[in-house]
Amino acid sequence: MSRRTGPQCKLCRREGMKLYLKGSRCDTVKCSLSQREYPPGMHTWRRGSPSEYCIHLREKQKLKRYFGMNDGQFRRIFQLAERAKGNTGENLLVLLERRLDNVVYLLGWGLSRPNARQLVGHGHIQVNDKKVDIPSYLVKEGDVIKIKDADKSKKKIKENLEASQGSEIPGWIEPEEETPQGRILRMPTSEEASLPVAVQLVVELCSR
Repeated sequence: MSRRTGPQCKLCRREGMKLYLKGSRCDTVKCSLSQREYPPGMHTWRRGSPSEYCIHLREKQKLKRYFGMNDGQFRRIFQLAERAKGNTGENLLVLLERRLDNVVYLLGWGLSRPNARQLVGHGHIQVNDKKVDIPSYLVKEGDVIKIKDADKSKKKIKENLEASQGSEIPGWIEPEEETPQGRILRMPTSEEASLPVAVQLVVELCSR
């Protein structure tokens, strides 16, 4: 495995687009996709056009890789989206946007979604003053997201906030920088989802 790129950069090259799995690095010249805008391998030019199934599968894989989900975890959240009222694709985007690791990332506490998922898994985050170490936890309206009252936790997130300064926080989250903490004002809409994915293709694939 190349130390220069790593597995996350190879995923971006394979999909042919930036997945932002390395946070702010993806916006710099260090991004491997900026250095080489074609898939890995010596016979790239022979591959031809992708099939319809391949195009659908790629969109599903993007969603899974954004949040580090395996097939079983993705299947469960897709079933929740199917059972909810309304459009399945929009429901899916809203459910993914409500994940605790995604909220931590949107608040700027994590430099990337994998980093935010790690912060949650290591117990640095609290919801309504209770420790929650499940990255897939779905936040609700009125929830208050805080940092664990420990010097190690505060130091780690302070460094991340300084590195991600200037990042835009969506309107459904109210940040408080002095504490710091974030309050969920309302549920997000599918239009506010920060994922450049053709979700209808995912629905078509998973509904077969």
